[in-house]
Amino acid sequence: MTTASHPRRMIVTGTRKGIGKFLAEYYLGQGVEVAGCSRGAASITHPNYRHFELDVSDEKAVVAMVRETARAGGLDALINNAGLAAMNHLLLSSLATGRKIFETNYFGTFLFLREAAKAMRRSAGGRIVNFTTVAAAFDLEGEALYASSKAAIESLTRIAARELAEFGITVNAVGPTPVKTDLIRQVPPDKIESLLARQAIRRCGEFDDVANVVDFFLSPRSGFVTGQVIYLGGVHG
Repeated sequence: MTTASHPRRMIVTGTRKGIGKFLAEYYLGQGVEVAGCSRGAASITHPNYRHFELDVSDEKAVVAMVRETARAGGLDALINNAGLAAMNHLLLSSLATGRKIFETNYFGTFLFLREAAKAMRRSAGGRIVNFTTVAAAFDLEGEALYASSKAAIESLTRIAARELAEFGITVNAVGPTPVKTDLIRQVPPDKIESLLARQAIRRCGEFDDVANVVDFFLSPRSGFVTGQVIYLGGVHG
């Protein structure tokens, strides 16, 4: 890990829109070299940005992306942002939907974490930030598949933190409250209001709120912080 205020080279998954795009552009603005990915074409144009079109659950594609990104000069950080959401009553949730959510949210996170850790191990340090959600902390009704996939990511985060600590790699997770992205655009307003009413700070999150926590996890001063999940909005796990 470098001693600069930010890493030199990072991977951000799910960079076509929303939080992933914001974070990629945010760190590009800090002089970081960013490799991003999505199922579609790039929506970011920057000399220090490289885009990969892939499905995060495609093992061969993930392995190739991480190796190619790290080959030029190592890998300092991974922001595991890519994810899918679904809101249905358990009795109306299909197996096909569940498989897609877990393939993207959990297995996509796992694959990038595993491959990034291999690259970081060679440089004796690195930062990995996964994404969970307050829906997991709330055991939110109507979010069984989505919240369960994120709860699995939280467990993965804690276990990976223990297994990778000897290599100087930290693994943490951030759990945003609803942020106005495509993930929540189709959620009924009354459902959003009900969720916000459970928070200590009753508002939607902002991109800057998320970046603040990610900055903390990436900081060189956070080398003693690992296996932690920070929810936004005053939510407790």
